[in-house]
Amino acid sequence: MKNKFSLFIVITLLFSRLIFSQEDSNKAADTINIWVPAAAVGINVSQLALSNWSQGGENSLTWVLIGNGGINYIGEKWNFRNNLKLAYGRTKIGTQDFRTNDNELYLESVLSRKFGWEVDPYISNTVRSSITKGYKYDINPPVIIADFFDPGYLTQSIGFIYDKQPNFNTRLGFAVQETFTKKQIQYSDDIETAKVEKLKIETGLESVTKFEYKIEERLIITSLLRLFTRYKNLDVWDVRWDNSIVSKITEYINVNFSVLVVYEKSQSLKTQIKEALQLGLLFTLL
Repeated sequence: MKNKFSLFIVITLLFSRLIFSQEDSNKAADTINIWVPAAAVGINVSQLALSNWSQGGENSLTWVLIGNGGINYIGEKWNFRNNLKLAYGRTKIGTQDFRTNDNELYLESVLSRKFGWEVDPYISNTVRSSITKGYKYDINPPVIIADFFDPGYLTQSIGFIYDKQPNFNTRLGFAVQETFTKKQIQYSDDIETAKVEKLKIETGLESVTKFEYKIEERLIITSLLRLFTRYKNLDVWDVRWDNSIVSKITEYINVNFSVLVVYEKSQSLKTQIKEALQLGLLFTLL
């Protein structure tokens, strides 16, 4: 895992070099002391229909609903950023029932104070959870392995943030992470005690790096890299690296390529990867 962590840091630094080369042409006096809302919803669909098809295969239908939003305050002394990501999708192949293929809630709030330093102090709170029931489908019948806040994760952090570029920021701080469960106690229970714990509290370090790079007007890369390590085991890092490339074909139609890489030892000893290439509709509400 040390090698993977080093690779993430190197890639992040390379991306930041690209970002810093862009000119900041959007700063103006009228962008201070204002609330800036943003909201967009989209649906990605993949469908295959066969009739009397001699080469084999089955009908399939996949859809994913995606919501991204937030409200940010930009002030002379304070910045307050709030971002929400929701994703829920289903897949049906042949005569099988619909199966869940995406199921995520990610909410982040960051409050920072400007002192004119190169980095600013901040406090943050992050919420991670499934939206609804998630199943393990390679068992018959399928078994529920996740639900809303089962497990759910809250992470509070305090530290310093570099936030001088409109398309790049990175922060590092001391963190407290709470894991909540209802039935999926394998994520929260301490096997060394007789009592069954449905709440686990861990302290450590959290690093979060975000960037958005516009290659051209209709082609945008975004990435969010979150790292968390516990004081009792500093050589093991939880990794969440969420990447997407969006190419706009028209105002409402786009092509999305996304890769989500997750490593959390409490969930799996192997790195988890989710990749998707989809054509979708996107509507900007705010």
